[in-house]
Amino acid sequence: MKKMIWRFFLCLSGLFALWGSAGAAQETPRQLQDLYARSAVLMDGRSGRILFGKNEREVLPMASTTKIMTCILALESGNLRELATASANAAAQPEVRLGVREGENYYLEDLLYALMLESFNDSAVMIAEHIAGSTEAFAARMNQKAQELGCSDTHFVTPNGLDAEDAGGAHSTTAADLARIMAYCVAESPAREEFLRITQTRSYSFTSADGTRSFSCQNHNAFLDMMEGALSGKTGFTSAAGYCYVGALQNNDRLFVVALLACGWPYNRTYKWSDTKALMTYGIENYENRQIKCGEAPGPIRAEGGLAKDKDPWKTAYVPLAIDASGGGGGTYLLRKDETITSRTTVRKSLTAPAPKGTVVGKVGYYLGEELLEEYPVVTAQSVEARYLEHWLGWVWDRFRL
Repeated sequence: MKKMIWRFFLCLSGLFALWGSAGAAQETPRQLQDLYARSAVLMDGRSGRILFGKNEREVLPMASTTKIMTCILALESGNLRELATASANAAAQPEVRLGVREGENYYLEDLLYALMLESFNDSAVMIAEHIAGSTEAFAARMNQKAQELGCSDTHFVTPNGLDAEDAGGAHSTTAADLARIMAYCVAESPAREEFLRITQTRSYSFTSADGTRSFSCQNHNAFLDMMEGALSGKTGFTSAAGYCYVGALQNNDRLFVVALLACGWPYNRTYKWSDTKALMTYGIENYENRQIKCGEAPGPIRAEGGLAKDKDPWKTAYVPLAIDASGGGGGTYLLRKDETITSRTTVRKSLTAPAPKGTVVGKVGYYLGEELLEEYPVVTAQSVEARYLEHWLGWVWDRFRL
């Protein structure tokens, strides 16, 4: 009997699991149900909001998509006309590589083109050692930058994305973090224009600093020619990571970022392109920019012990309120047509006089579902003074003097 009851509960739990998974599948747009990537993100590149995610917080290796962080740090920290010297470590890097020889000198700018167009591993090491003195010190800077960007699930070990591990863990990220880093590179970094110039270049030729060796690089980001508005991107592959990709697209005033991890293995190298196009097309067809517009402020609140505006001490004093968006409000977000931003206001019932103009008495938050997008303080729109005995005496004097 006990076995029969146990089997019944097992079957029942299985049915609930199937029911739950069916519900989840229904929430996924039809055109995105067959993505190849194990982990994927479509992000609003302006606000950082994830428009679609598939296992977006799963920590996975990211291969050479790592190099977007290497590139942006070098652009922000170095001088493009500086000379970098190849170490024995750089010269010993595995394929894919430029083939530098120990002791050779190259301009940092040329190494960045080699890094982003051909994904050369020795170029990455030369850049890292030039900027920070060692790959370990450069990885520390990469991790610091990731933390500053809010990428708490990312850990860098190498500047080129080769599979590696140190005391802090394996070289890895999430699709959500990777998209966030790309959004920073193309839209926020002070070096974003240089980043775009390098990553949009189709071919580039250069020589070693002494002119004795010549090189030619071709951009392997095929997405640049697949969709109108393609801005930038970086491919990646290792045996552990599989095929990876991160890319950005500008459509009118909309910026979309796609990140893919574990998107197939050998013989599946085109999966990343079909996934990227599917996600970008979904974004273009379904999302539009909408700006948060701060509504009217709540009504006045009582000022306990305050003097009314007309100086009548017998009246209850009230102070008008305002929404303080002076810090830069009214952000713009990509929303589907069926999505609505709602506001929630919390304000005190009263305050104690005296109180200066700008006293915070509450807050107003703007939400998309349960996700808080922006929040602003509700403040007093004018000052209110306290009511004293002299105000009553003055009121009496004004009315009964001869």
